[in-house]
Amino acid sequence: MKDLTQGSIARHVLEMAGFIAAGMLVQTLYFLVDLFFVSGLGKEAVAGVSAGGTAFFVVLALTQVLGVGTVTLISQAVGRKDQADASLAFNQSVVLSALCAALVLVVGYAVGGRYLGSITADAATASAARTYLFWYLPGLGLQFALVAMGSALRGTGIVKPTMVVQSLTLVLNIVLAPILIAGWGTGHPLGVMGAALASSVSIAVGVLMLVVYFLRLEHYVAFIPAEWRPHLPTWRRMLNVGLPAGGEFAMMFLIVGVIYYSTRQFGADAQAGVAIGLRVMQSIFLPAMAVAFAVAPIAGQNFGARRAERVRATFRSAAILGSGIMAALTVFCQLAPDLLVSIFSKEPRVVEVGATYLRIISWNFVANGLIFTCSGLFQGIGNTWPALVSSGMRVLTFVVPTLWLARQPWVRIEHFWYLSVATIALQAVVSCLLVRSEMRRRLDFSTVGSPAVATAS
Repeated sequence: MKDLTQGSIARHVLEMAGFIAAGMLVQTLYFLVDLFFVSGLGKEAVAGVSAGGTAFFVVLALTQVLGVGTVTLISQAVGRKDQADASLAFNQSVVLSALCAALVLVVGYAVGGRYLGSITADAATASAARTYLFWYLPGLGLQFALVAMGSALRGTGIVKPTMVVQSLTLVLNIVLAPILIAGWGTGHPLGVMGAALASSVSIAVGVLMLVVYFLRLEHYVAFIPAEWRPHLPTWRRMLNVGLPAGGEFAMMFLIVGVIYYSTRQFGADAQAGVAIGLRVMQSIFLPAMAVAFAVAPIAGQNFGARRAERVRATFRSAAILGSGIMAALTVFCQLAPDLLVSIFSKEPRVVEVGATYLRIISWNFVANGLIFTCSGLFQGIGNTWPALVSSGMRVLTFVVPTLWLARQPWVRIEHFWYLSVATIALQAVVSCLLVRSEMRRRLDFSTVGSPAVATAS
């Protein structure tokens, strides 16, 4: 356990964000490695893998429910010096991770194929998407175990072991991808199925390594079978924080699904370009998201310890750092977006669409960085409903006009990106106003029955 209620806030943010960014980069590279080798199979395979990968957003929403609830409860327990509560929260998150994994497998195999058929441009793309999803679902189910263990460590201020494990699984994925996708050394290429299988096997190995770490080295929170019996009060506390955060990512899934649906009229070339642009953008967001992920445990521990000024300082440091990083990345995407897209495709139309997407959408990078930081602060203080409100506002301002635009004969694909820039800027303003309101309300620890006490109870 690392005490984040002492020492330099800026140093804590930088140290944690560095390790978290490395871990998140590894996670994103799973998709990029697959995309790199799949790109040799044609544009339908690229679009299919990317469409099949949209299921990751559903899993991401559910893992956010689990992960955010775990980080918040454990970090606040650490701040209160309540190890028993931290241990109970961790073991209950293990139980919930098993239930969520079972749910994803059942629903994914039952309805995943029909969903993918509705958002892809043609039969070949839909077939590739279904193959990828059905072989990737076991890995998606195992993501919950990774999140439960990684979030518990992050709540206690420890992030290095998770990053090391993720890095090792990436190396394994890089080794397996060409063997399974292209048939290197075996002469039996599996194509899109091999891409999904490489990821699922790598994730399984990562889960095993983290389990070994907890059994041998972790002492502050540990596996205690006696605490695996469902404890509904802990579930309620966890879900009260986690559900709104998961709702944010569910709305992200909805937005991405609407983008695929609305752009299918432009053909497989356009969908492939958008798919690559989305994946590159996710990679670009990693530094700002890492800063936001660092905010939650730092703010959480200090909130649990009733150190209001350190909570405010955490937000200020993260907002400045995240905005600076995203501003630099905006400049890069304005100057040479085609360099990033051409790594994954050499087809001129695909590169053109992907580069145009990045050039326009990069104008909202700073706004996205602020939104991520606000979400991290909401998680730390244990109230994520404001973040859900701002995300819901974006669904109304983006999804509804996008569906209308998609039906207009004069629409160009660039219209969707300009609309996205405007709506994200509005969401950033709303998020910052909500953070200001929440800090004013919840960081007043001078009265009996303050938010910290309410959360603890």
